Amino acid sequence: MVERQLAARGIADERVLEAMAEVPRELFVPLRERRRAYADRALSIGQGQTISQPWIVAAICQALELTGNELVLEVGTGSGYSAAVLARLARRVISIERVPALAAGAERALTELGVDRVEVIVGDGSVGSPSDGPFDAIAVHAAAPEPPPSLLAQLATGGRLVIPLATGDVDLLTVYERGVEGLKRRVIGPCRFVPLIGAEGFDE
Repeated sequence: MVERQLAARGIADERVLEAMAEVPRELFVPLRERRRAYADRALSIGQGQTISQPWIVAAICQALELTGNELVLEVGTGSGYSAAVLARLARRVISIERVPALAAGAERALTELGVDRVEVIVGDGSVGSPSDGPFDAIAVHAAAPEPPPSLLAQLATGGRLVIPLATGDVDLLTVYERGVEGLKRRVIGPCRFVPLIGAEGFDE
């Protein structure tokens, strides 16, 4: 997976490649999907949600440019897989999941793996977690109509927000970097995510 799906397709951050190699992806997918755990595709994890394909997870992590000392906000815990990868790249991860059953499953998987740098919260990820911010990096795993103002407000100077933006036929994985003079934006490329449901996302 690391060589064929990631390095061969432009993932060059060695810390990201190492983290992706270390996290056993099969622990974060349902039993019925485990034989496809390392396939280059998104997989259903129940509750109408998916675990992103490995390249998307790696691309988001690479775009965050983590060095190891960051406080990261993750929106959309899902199975907990991305949180486990982020925990190997940052100091601490606050992960928000709106579906209680998925949050509980993610916590079990993270505990089984011995990941202790992740705190899973049940709530509306579109508004972030103001009491825990500001955040050095924010990763959003659901497509939003626009960058949620609350998430941008919780992004520290020098920090990066990576979020898929819904544009109709395709979502665009987009990076916002907060500099001293404001926000800079760049697009990584097309993708497909479930919608971000919440006060600053889409209606359920």
